[in-house]
Amino acid sequence: MDEKQKPKEMKLACFTLEQQNYAVDIMQIRQIIRPAKIRPLPQAPDFLEGVISLRGAVIPVMDLRKRFGMKIDQTREARIIIVSVERQVVGVIVDDVSEVISVSPEQIQPPPRLSGIPSKFLSGACQWRNDILLILNLDELLTGAEKISLAEIKGKAKKGKE
Repeated sequence: MDEKQKPKEMKLACFTLEQQNYAVDIMQIRQIIRPAKIRPLPQAPDFLEGVISLRGAVIPVMDLRKRFGMKIDQTREARIIIVSVERQVVGVIVDDVSEVISVSPEQIQPPPRLSGIPSKFLSGACQWRNDILLILNLDELLTGAEKISLAEIKGKAKKGKE
């Protein structure tokens, strides 16, 4: 295989949830911020914490612990990763963001079936620092109906700001 056909390394941002290591492709990340004031929304899905305003944009924020059915830790020093999910900007709350790593496609294996979270949320897994790093499939974090609902919530929140 020549250099042009050789698959490129993937850069992953690593983070933790309940002491498990996860990662997302940095190409989907807009930025990482400390939690801002999250405005709760009535009748929003349980995993949706509310919305934040970031440089004038209204961004829905979901808690990945809630999304994955994990226990909630109010004492954690969380971070919000601002990501693009199918042309929609969403914030996801994680416990901590550690670093960006490079992995080759050969290092990525299919996700384990018994990881504690539904396999549709995972795109793969790889070995990292004597541990397993679960790679999230951000496009599967929301169902089609939830994406439409988030767009509507975002629209209502934006109108409420004006």
